[in-house]
Amino acid sequence: MLLLFARTALVYLLILLLMRFMGKRQLGELQPSDLTSTILISNLASIPIEQPELPFWASLTPILLIACLEILVSWVGIHCRPLGRLLSGKPIPVIRGGQIDQDALKQLRFSAADLLAALRAKDIFSPEEVAYAVIETDGALNVCKSPQADTPTRQDLALPCPENFRPTLPFVVNGEVLADNLGWCGHDRAWLDRMLKKKGLELGQVLLALGDDSETLTLIQKEKASAQRR
Repeated sequence: MLLLFARTALVYLLILLLMRFMGKRQLGELQPSDLTSTILISNLASIPIEQPELPFWASLTPILLIACLEILVSWVGIHCRPLGRLLSGKPIPVIRGGQIDQDALKQLRFSAADLLAALRAKDIFSPEEVAYAVIETDGALNVCKSPQADTPTRQDLALPCPENFRPTLPFVVNGEVLADNLGWCGHDRAWLDRMLKKKGLELGQVLLALGDDSETLTLIQKEKASAQRR
């Protein structure tokens, strides 16, 4: 049993270090320790199912140990910053004042095409629009736009803001009523039934119903592409 613990811990640490040094582009918006735990647990979880001849608890022991190691690594990362930076890395700026830091890209093993693709995902098509961009420890790109490229807000334009604004939320998805969303927007099931009746629809005919705190409801019927709006 002691050998099992030692081997599991060694494999976990080895994969964790490999993920750490393979670069942030490998992480897929997960911390290295999170990705390592996910990979190992997903593989180990299939063993008790595929190999029923093995003792059940012996199959579960590595999974529980990896979960404990993940908790331990997270705790150490919080309370020991140098070790936390070793295991998870640190955020690395890649754009400053519209200029790409090519040394940082080489360190991250990001190509210019990778960076442009990440910027396009944020509706930015030129590095010149960026005041500051950083690759986080989970591989995500976060961007602060330059003032001339940033989108103005209502406050910037001195426009009045609604006092009790509610975003458009789904009230019905595939015929199922989402009562919490209805209630948060100040509506109830009776209001929904009344709106559906006005459109001549039954709940089972609704693929999607979207609304907010107003009396407006957008309806999309099942097997139909047309949307009705009151």
